[in-house]
Amino acid sequence: MTTTTESVRPQPAPAGPSRGARIGYWFVSSAVRGVLKLYNRARVTGREHLPAKGPFVLAPTHRSNVDTFAASMLVRRRMRFMGKNTLWKVPAFGRFISSLGAFPVVRGSADRDSMRQCIEILRTGEPLVLFPEGERKQGPVVSPLFDGAAFVAAKAGVQIVPVGIAGTERVMPVGSKMIWPHRIDVVIGPPITVGDGTPGSVPRSAIREATAILHAQLQSLFDEAQRRNGA
Repeated sequence: MTTTTESVRPQPAPAGPSRGARIGYWFVSSAVRGVLKLYNRARVTGREHLPAKGPFVLAPTHRSNVDTFAASMLVRRRMRFMGKNTLWKVPAFGRFISSLGAFPVVRGSADRDSMRQCIEILRTGEPLVLFPEGERKQGPVVSPLFDGAAFVAAKAGVQIVPVGIAGTERVMPVGSKMIWPHRIDVVIGPPITVGDGTPGSVPRSAIREATAILHAQLQSLFDEAQRRNGA
């Protein structure tokens, strides 16, 4: 999604997750982590680059719906991520993805509304997953990035952690409803700071620069993940 550096009106910091939400997330994410490790033999490299506390934007490559679950297993804390509001049409599935940290976004709604939601989530101290390529892509080359990740990180004054994920396109190809037992490799890179790291408005040039750096790092990490995955 494209964004501008127009200011987003400050909002009161929303409450963080309830104790029930944290417990629910722990159970569901533990189950997901177990499946990915045992069934898909998931391997993670670079965990030392993940902030031990505080909010940050996790920016992975995106080749499969499984990428969301792969991202959720990287930290013990609840990760938040966007989901099309239509995913909540099936109540049971809606409750499941909500327990994993998803929040609904109306497709076609103003980018600013989505960005405000993301900024508010970061202000609660929770990490946020944003796929900078947008929707799922195909192939070994990282697509041109939208600037949403850099914009949100700049507004909230948090870092971006780039992540390359390989193998998920074989685990659950686009259009497939089956999950296959192929290995998943995740490679995490060093955090990226947008501008000087101070929350608030930043020049458009800083957003573009951070997005360019993110693109280069994602390609390098994706290449390494694919190499480890045998691609």
